[in-house]
Amino acid sequence: MGIVKPIRPQTAATPQPEALHDRAMDNLRFIRETMEQSRSFTAVPGLGGALIGVTALAAAWLASRQISAGAWLATWFGEGMVAIAIGAVAMRRKAELAGESLFSTPARKFALGFAPPMIAGALLTYVLLLAGFRGAVPGLWLLLYGAGIVCGGAFSVDVVPVMGVCFMGLGAASLFCPAGWGDLFLALGFGGLHIVFGILIARRHGG
Repeated sequence: MGIVKPIRPQTAATPQPEALHDRAMDNLRFIRETMEQSRSFTAVPGLGGALIGVTALAAAWLASRQISAGAWLATWFGEGMVAIAIGAVAMRRKAELAGESLFSTPARKFALGFAPPMIAGALLTYVLLLAGFRGAVPGLWLLLYGAGIVCGGAFSVDVVPVMGVCFMGLGAASLFCPAGWGDLFLALGFGGLHIVFGILIARRHGG
């Protein structure tokens, strides 16, 4: 009886089959990464957003009483810093309560969608003020802030992009209205819309 020889005898260079344990770990890692990428960023502040709206109403009243463009801009710049501080604290607190990381994939996507319009707004604000077009600045702020919320909100809960669209609509209206109405539109947007949608977000998705 003859000896049966393998067609492709194994040598030291022949790759060994992947271990079942390693394949299982790779599959679990893939599933975990896919689930993380498909999640929404839910740490958008609700009550914190409403509080930002209250401070914006106060800033709008104070800014409307300023005579110089520099003092007016300083008032709104100060409000921006206050809003950032409130938003950061509220977002961190909400993320901790939900067990969500502010450095997760959805959070990074939200930030990457939100940041470019904000950077564009800062540069265009400088150019418009330098050229003497202060009256166009409120509309620009509302329009680009809304655009940032729409872009970032694509990775968040469904009410967030709706808020962004409302900001954009208000900003567009401001651009075609008398320049003296700028602070009124800013009060309606950064004040009113933040309060309304902040309460809505808090009721639907927590503080």
